[in-house]
Amino acid sequence: MARQRVSVRNKVPETRVGGDGVDDKKYRDVVEKKPLGAAVEWLLMLLLVGYAGWVIFYYQAGQLPMPLSAAEGGILGFSEERAFGHVYNLANLGPHPIGSKALDNAFQYVYSELMQVKDEAHHDVDVEVEIFAPNAGVERLAGGLFFGKTLVYTNLKHIVVRVSPSDYVEAKDFSVLVSSHIDTVITSPGAGDCSSCVSIMMELVRALSHRAQRFKHSVIFLFNTGEEEGLVGAHSFITQHPWSSTIRAAIDVEAMGVGGKSLLFQAGPDSWLLEMYKKTAKYPGAHIVAQDCFHFGVVKSATDFQVYVEVGGLSGLDFAHVENAAVYHTKNDKPGHLRPGSLQPVGRDLLALLDKAAQSDDLPFLRVNATGLEQMETVYFDVLGRWLVTYPLEAGKRIQVSILIQGLILLISSIYLSGDPIAAFLELGLALLTLVLTWLMAFAQVLLVAMILPYLCSFPIPYITHTWLAVGLFGFPAVVGALVGHAIGRALLIKYMERKGRREAEWHAERWLFKAGMLQWMLVLGLGTWVGAGSSFIALFWIVPAAVAYGMMEAKFSPQQMLRGLQRITLWLSMIGGLIMSAFPVIRLTGVMIGGLARMDRNPGGAPLWAGNAVTGGLIAVCVCLMLVYLLPFAHRSDGLKWILLGLITLFILTLGLVMFEVVPAFTEHVSRGLNVVHVVDTKSVDPVTGFPSQKVSLSAATPGGFEKELNALKGEDFVCGKSIDFVSFIVKSGCEKQLDNDIVILTGQPSFTLESNKVSNGRRVTSVRFTTGTAYRWNLAINTTAVEAFKLETSSDRQVLVPGGTIAGVDGWHNIQYTSGNNEGPSEFYMTLYWYPDDTSDVGERSRDTLVLKLRTDVNHVTPELNRVLARLPVWCTLFGKSTSPYPLAYLAELKV
Repeated sequence: MARQRVSVRNKVPETRVGGDGVDDKKYRDVVEKKPLGAAVEWLLMLLLVGYAGWVIFYYQAGQLPMPLSAAEGGILGFSEERAFGHVYNLANLGPHPIGSKALDNAFQYVYSELMQVKDEAHHDVDVEVEIFAPNAGVERLAGGLFFGKTLVYTNLKHIVVRVSPSDYVEAKDFSVLVSSHIDTVITSPGAGDCSSCVSIMMELVRALSHRAQRFKHSVIFLFNTGEEEGLVGAHSFITQHPWSSTIRAAIDVEAMGVGGKSLLFQAGPDSWLLEMYKKTAKYPGAHIVAQDCFHFGVVKSATDFQVYVEVGGLSGLDFAHVENAAVYHTKNDKPGHLRPGSLQPVGRDLLALLDKAAQSDDLPFLRVNATGLEQMETVYFDVLGRWLVTYPLEAGKRIQVSILIQGLILLISSIYLSGDPIAAFLELGLALLTLVLTWLMAFAQVLLVAMILPYLCSFPIPYITHTWLAVGLFGFPAVVGALVGHAIGRALLIKYMERKGRREAEWHAERWLFKAGMLQWMLVLGLGTWVGAGSSFIALFWIVPAAVAYGMMEAKFSPQQMLRGLQRITLWLSMIGGLIMSAFPVIRLTGVMIGGLARMDRNPGGAPLWAGNAVTGGLIAVCVCLMLVYLLPFAHRSDGLKWILLGLITLFILTLGLVMFEVVPAFTEHVSRGLNVVHVVDTKSVDPVTGFPSQKVSLSAATPGGFEKELNALKGEDFVCGKSIDFVSFIVKSGCEKQLDNDIVILTGQPSFTLESNKVSNGRRVTSVRFTTGTAYRWNLAINTTAVEAFKLETSSDRQVLVPGGTIAGVDGWHNIQYTSGNNEGPSEFYMTLYWYPDDTSDVGERSRDTLVLKLRTDVNHVTPELNRVLARLPVWCTLFGKSTSPYPLAYLAELKV
């Protein structure tokens, strides 16, 4: 017998006959749509999710407060107008690297302005301004970017300011440090990194000079030089300056880009200053996900904060501007990229923080950890840029474990109450298999795109300048792959249910897939809790709301209950909390990672051309599989999947066309491709007739890709590509070079090695070497750690010990010594003693005779006519990229075999 019924929502009559001839359900809660209509609806839902995430991010990080003028800020407040004036003046000096005349000018500008602040300070405030010239020193860090290196410095100078009440001498006993650096890399005027930081500090000094009469403690400002050469400025201050013993907390102000809202990306180990920031911040910008990225090695970078924590044993806060990350350390780091309102929030909040900390009775009792190796035990994040949330990591772990246990209990209960626990368990397994297929297919799609892009576009990473293109190039393929994998797994699940006689198998499958999505987030929460990631709390906002929404709207506690499709309200209630907590870290991290691709190739040519795309695509695929897990089941309704896939593929093809035909260029004059262009004098290769060393111009790229377009602009320069060159601190594994005549430059001040002795002493080989570095005040020397166990470095003239003997750690078989002098008056001749491993004691053995022991590169800040001609002919979208290990325009190479 057939029974006619009416759909609750669309009132369309339909007939359904059950297996026993009678339909046992009276109603079916579903809107029947045509496939195209269902596809459009789902795509609109996807668009709404993406738009909601962008709105949340913009509200939290993109919206900046109005900058205050000098009049609006007043004498006691922070004014961005005043601070920006300093940014403009410093950046207009051009690049000012360590040892340059431009740095002397920048240094003098900062000093003069601070002296004026001192003269105009409140009569009850003592502003001490001094120039600090530390002794020569050695820095060795236990971890991070500079592991396996010895950084030697000499002839540095810094500006140190102490602000304290003049009528309370005891205030100088304890202090808070605020630090940043004046120097830039040789390739950048440094508006963001770090003239913006220095300018913020100068305005803070000015404001505090009129309000510190109420302080119980002092505030020390360090304007250091040498940060770009391996954090040596901060190291020399914290290990040598007499005021450093009074410091109880440190605040580092940095930049990994230009402008935008400054982000607190490292804090701790002690949470005292963080809690103070929480109480005083009006515009908090903070997220522990950034600290996790540093801790787990996702971001390869370092700041002075590492020195203050590891060497000084201090706790504190590390802030950085991270917008426009692609222009970092390039010619485009200019004031024009500094959006109005970028300095005001961090300046205002730091002023309030320092005012509160300097009046606190707790500061003297803040513990200084001598080892500096403790881990942060507080979770922190801001909500919509308005409220800062902090809580103990251990308490968070307990909550997370409790949620995991409760979630598993509910899941087991739902399986038990299903009526057939074994079948339900297998259905859950197939639902989880669906998610595995979702991940596999999503990653397969983005990896395919990543690998074909270098062959379809002029540049393998065509979205660095316009980061939104990554959504079309990787986001849409990731969704396509996820949907295809999801559809395959869902079909297997439905087929199994139908074979078991399940009625309404589609709706049963939809529910299992929704619950599998919650289980997926529970797995993320469990893994994050296990490894101690502070950011694992984000998973809670994808689990708890979904569980509550499902329990309220969809729970089916009995096999006899009427079944229906999931309601859309269930989807939105499940996602809104997760979107609010995930939008900022996901979009910000993706932007920073894409900007970092402009300089990702640390050994140019060492990474596959598709590697950067794989990083971007992989990150986007992870976000798709995690953040759309509740939305994916809705895509299969009314057979609209094929139209959804067609729409997404069409959008991908349109985006691909934009980059293939360069409608949207990969690079512009304002966001350029990072290159290394160096005049190299190779003393290892000497012409046997003339006696002159080999010379060439080397062209390589920190941004992955070939050089077809660059060489087209350099026609007639006779560059040959595919050449590799060892720059000691890094290796160009694929680049281009142009051979030069051997006698075109005056070859004075070349580096050289002299082997003075090589003998066995007390059962081990000891080798003594004298080497000169000519006119260079910056050099890198690599020691072969497969043969040499320890070394001692001294000046040759007076035998001053720069680096005492001791065992050394290496990276890839080499320990690197990086030497920096703040001027060209330092020593140029050095004496080194090498202590070999005890088992290598043969005097004339073949192994010893052929061992490459030392590699040296000396850097000279001089652009030769040959190099200048090449630089002038490069396209405007090319820029030189500099870092602590990069060579200067003129580099000499030498080596020693024993």
